[in-house]
Amino acid sequence: MALISIEESKQKAPPRGFALFALGFRPFFLAAGIFATVYMGLWLATLQGAMQAPAGISPAAWHGHEMLFGYAVAVIGGFLLTATQNWTSTPMPRGGPLAALFALWLAGRVLPWLPVPQPAISIVDLLFLPVLLIAVLRPVLRVQQTRNYAFSAMLLGLTAANALFHAAAFGYGPDYALAGLNLGLYLIVLMIVVMGGRVIPYFTERRLNSTAKRWTPVEWLAPATTLAVLVAVFAAPALLSGTLLAVLAAAAAVVHAIRLAGWHDKRLWGVPLLWVLHLGYGWIVVGFLLDALHAAGMVPPFLALHAYATGGIGVLTLGMMSRVSLGHTGRILEAPAIMVWVYAAINLSAGVRVFGPLLLPAQAPMLHQIGGGLWMLAFAVFAAVYAPMLWRPRTDGKPG
Repeated sequence: MALISIEESKQKAPPRGFALFALGFRPFFLAAGIFATVYMGLWLATLQGAMQAPAGISPAAWHGHEMLFGYAVAVIGGFLLTATQNWTSTPMPRGGPLAALFALWLAGRVLPWLPVPQPAISIVDLLFLPVLLIAVLRPVLRVQQTRNYAFSAMLLGLTAANALFHAAAFGYGPDYALAGLNLGLYLIVLMIVVMGGRVIPYFTERRLNSTAKRWTPVEWLAPATTLAVLVAVFAAPALLSGTLLAVLAAAAAVVHAIRLAGWHDKRLWGVPLLWVLHLGYGWIVVGFLLDALHAAGMVPPFLALHAYATGGIGVLTLGMMSRVSLGHTGRILEAPAIMVWVYAAINLSAGVRVFGPLLLPAQAPMLHQIGGGLWMLAFAVFAAVYAPMLWRPRTDGKPG
């Protein structure tokens, strides 16, 4: 019996070795968690006047850029570098090439704080998305997976959005930076809509042994209405009336609400790895509804912005990183107990930033700090809990 116990204890010992660059999700998810924590702290300090944003850029523009092209792009990169390997059965960058790609992303985050000419900072930051696009597109083209061309198109769009933002550094004015941020935000929402439509019902069905309802017209209208709002907000605000913008956004809210309702199974509320994804998609619905109300002149624009960014992007990416990290490190798909509180904190952060200003408009500075603090708490705990999983080899001994 003693010998059996010794063997069992060896099998249960945590895996040894350093595997941070074994597959794309590892460095980018860990960095995303740390980055989301640190940079939100820097933003809150900036709001308090305790520090300044990097020279040559307004604090609000810097904050928006880093949350989109720093945090969100890191999660997108980690996800696509991992998912593309599954989709195409083609090995993706690992080891040295993956470390170099990660270093390029990291340089874009660090250089603005160093005495480096702004054009050089812009060029380095602009390089990451095209390099990521090449890494993802090559295997997809090789196996001719037309279904996944959309992600390459969206990465190309994000590259253009980042270029618009950096155009301000070359003397084209702040309007270009704002246009780049708007385009980047709605493209990331579109990416969530496309990917969420694949994985959320799939994960729900697998875990609950259920069948999610998918209506073909709704599945077509979900990305189509999202794209229509993107075009209306980014490309044609001067050509379209507020009423038409409100109708487009309201239609998108209805379509996405119907889509989400079709995926619902009441049993998912007992599974944190599921309800966090459903709530994250629900924030997209709230974002479109607030966009419609803003276009009708009823609410300020930043409410929809934070519904998309803190709610849709923040909540859903945190849930995706949690699940993908467990599955791709050979672990059981059960969130650590503390993650329930993490998911609650990130949703509460979104609620404070979206609904707080409506209920307590005079307390906006305090609400900034509370919402940002909850965001930092959620991502700090995620990074601490998942770091050992991400830098250690898989528990089942498989590569990746």
